[in-house]
Amino acid sequence: MSGVALRDVSATPSAQYSIILRVEIDHEPGALGDVASAIGRSGGVIGDVALVSVAGDKLLRDITISAVGRETWGAIEDAIGRLGCARVVGVTDRTFQVHEGGKLEVTAKHPLKTRDDLAMAYTPGVARVCEAIHENPSLSHELTIRKNTVAVVTDGTAVLGLGDIGPEAAMPVMEGKAVLFKEFADVDAIPIALNTKDPDEIVSICKALAPTFGGINLEDISAPRCFEIEDRLKAELDIPVFHDDQHGTAIVTLAALINACKITGRRLEDVKVLVTGLGAAGIAVTKILLAAGVRDVIGADSKGLVSTTRADYVDGTMNSVKRWYAEMSNPEQLTGHPGDHLAGRDLFIGLSGARIFPAEKLATMAKDAMVFAMANPDPEVSPEEAAPYARIIATGRSDYPNQINNVLAFPGIFRGALDARSAQITEGMKTAAARAIADLVPDDELREDHIIPSVFDRDVSPAVARAVAEEAVEAEVPTL
Repeated sequence: MSGVALRDVSATPSAQYSIILRVEIDHEPGALGDVASAIGRSGGVIGDVALVSVAGDKLLRDITISAVGRETWGAIEDAIGRLGCARVVGVTDRTFQVHEGGKLEVTAKHPLKTRDDLAMAYTPGVARVCEAIHENPSLSHELTIRKNTVAVVTDGTAVLGLGDIGPEAAMPVMEGKAVLFKEFADVDAIPIALNTKDPDEIVSICKALAPTFGGINLEDISAPRCFEIEDRLKAELDIPVFHDDQHGTAIVTLAALINACKITGRRLEDVKVLVTGLGAAGIAVTKILLAAGVRDVIGADSKGLVSTTRADYVDGTMNSVKRWYAEMSNPEQLTGHPGDHLAGRDLFIGLSGARIFPAEKLATMAKDAMVFAMANPDPEVSPEEAAPYARIIATGRSDYPNQINNVLAFPGIFRGALDARSAQITEGMKTAAARAIADLVPDDELREDHIIPSVFDRDVSPAVARAVAEEAVEAEVPTL
């Protein structure tokens, strides 16, 4: 069984731990070289070196450094301090610098330079536009920011791998999401962090905010509450509602599987799948795979494989979403630890946590096995360990090949829905998005380490938007 050659990046310096050191250095030959050597020996990688000033026999330089972690910063400072020819006079955390004051701002599309500009943009001319919308409310989707604006709504209960950190701490992620919307699909997105965990209140607030937005992207809301909130909003609002943690992950996973099947010569309907982690993403991934034709899926949560014979199903304590899962999967009623049921499986999808079973367990999988280990930052099984047993490996990390990243989906999904004036984002639109993503890797470019496009491929969002809009029109999805 062939594996993809992968490097160990567990100790690779990263931009997330990048700093700028302001260093005063003696103005003499070799001093800067000594500083650079000290940084390298301490685990830092130098980027830019800028001269700030010259004062007598001293030079002041800003040195940009990437490190493995914060602990490396102290080691670098100490190493420079021991040289005798240099001293650190300032440290700037570049990641915090990017977030200072937030990552978003509001700008006017039409500058106000004259009285005429003011008369049209505001009073008295604005009254005519208000009256037109009052007579025909659908015009709000043409004559206000609703045409191109999405709310990114969270309660801060399931943020990245951090968990329930609250609405204030969730805001940097929501701002980042808004930046991605703008950068990749020119969609204006507004982060909204709610100081409540009550599903009724969240639904009520979103309904009250709906006249401002053309769509709602739910983000980082914990399961199983996220399912109820999304279902209720979809039923009660006439604008598209999309929970990206569920459906973005599902769409990109399906895209990756479509191309992985091309390489391994499989049909979707023949693929046997094991899913670990039945939160928002795990449930949605399973739903989209079943809708795409996959027929044999088993799934496990922290208690083991889910089935209709498991004790919490029988006694009624299993939540409704997992009850659905038990009834729609695992026809053989398998029980126990997921690592004991990899035998003969074609695809392992991990959406759970790090190292849930030894990599050697993968040896029992079917020939040309596919392993999508997507837990972040540490996958269920490391790609290096999985390589001897799997032909195709994907993760959720940007430093490995085949990154299954939601940014390939959600900007284009909303771009297409807004362009089509769609009142919903349907299952058909999600599947169309997945196939559009898969199609962006031509057959002659498919490789074990290239089954999905790069997140920086600027063709992705437009292609997804076109596919989504075309599906909305063909399926006669209700419009706004």
